Amino acid sequence: MRTSHTFPRALAAAGAVAALALSLSACGGDGLEEKGGGGGSGGKGKLVVGSAGFTESEILAELYAGVLSGAGYSAGVKKVKNRELYAPELEKGRIDVVPEYAATLAEFLNAKKNGPKAEPVASSDRDATVAALKKLAAPRGLTVLPAGDAVDQNAFAVTKAYAKKHGLKTLSDLGASKEKVTVAAGDECETRPFCRPGLEKTYGIDVTGIDPKGVGTTQSKQAVKDGKDQLVLTTTTDATLDQFGLVLLKDDKKLQNADNVLPVLNTEDAGGAKHKAVAAALNKLTRTLTTEDLTDLNRKVDQERQKPKDVAGDYLKDKGLTD
Repeated sequence: MRTSHTFPRALAAAGAVAALALSLSACGGDGLEEKGGGGGSGGKGKLVVGSAGFTESEILAELYAGVLSGAGYSAGVKKVKNRELYAPELEKGRIDVVPEYAATLAEFLNAKKNGPKAEPVASSDRDATVAALKKLAAPRGLTVLPAGDAVDQNAFAVTKAYAKKHGLKTLSDLGASKEKVTVAAGDECETRPFCRPGLEKTYGIDVTGIDPKGVGTTQSKQAVKDGKDQLVLTTTTDATLDQFGLVLLKDDKKLQNADNVLPVLNTEDAGGAKHKAVAAALNKLTRTLTTEDLTDLNRKVDQERQKPKDVAGDYLKDKGLTD
């Protein structure tokens, strides 16, 4: 399930330095130099779009490849397991562009530069977070394009019946209700500032315990549906909430960091001044894509079992981004 990958995105920064050596050796000989194959005339050159190993990243990578193909590049997608593996390849130019999440990548690069205990640079302020990310990315030969409105960040949900019974629309409402809740989440929720500590300090929510069933997993959502737990940690683009009768509570005090979706490029190969067409194509997509769009695309792949490439292609045509 895709949603289980968002929490590890936030945790990845802490292990970034230790994972780097493994990343470099693990990527050797995996065919990342075989660029192209994604369609388009290819007259402007070949580009490799990196994709991490979860549904949403695969869809975003296909969207990127689609608009780049439409802009005259031969663009193909290369699936790599995770950020620890694709980040060094992006810096070396074996991958040219990846879809990323502003706050998570900012903290990942922050940890690589300043160590796993570095003072956080990301926040709920999108512009400030992107500015911090650009500052960390530039020395590594990376170009960060503007972030859009589409965001995939940690979020909390309750059943629709529970929300109706207690008049809940926001996390502030839950705190004001004085209801005691257990949270279905990863066991890290006990100490992570955006989870139990944040719910208690920022919202005054009475958390009596953490049920360690994972982030956005079927087991976690089923536990809330069954009434065993009252609150589940998931993500803003979880496409399966309706199946469990769940609804997100608005993070009205902005506890979560700004994990807006944005493209990150190898500056020499795709992000410099001579590659303005790359930025133009990707920026147009970024301005179009919304969180609701991303949720719907995830649903088509995870529930309807459509292929990411097909879903991406249909979306680009529907939005007039490709012919």
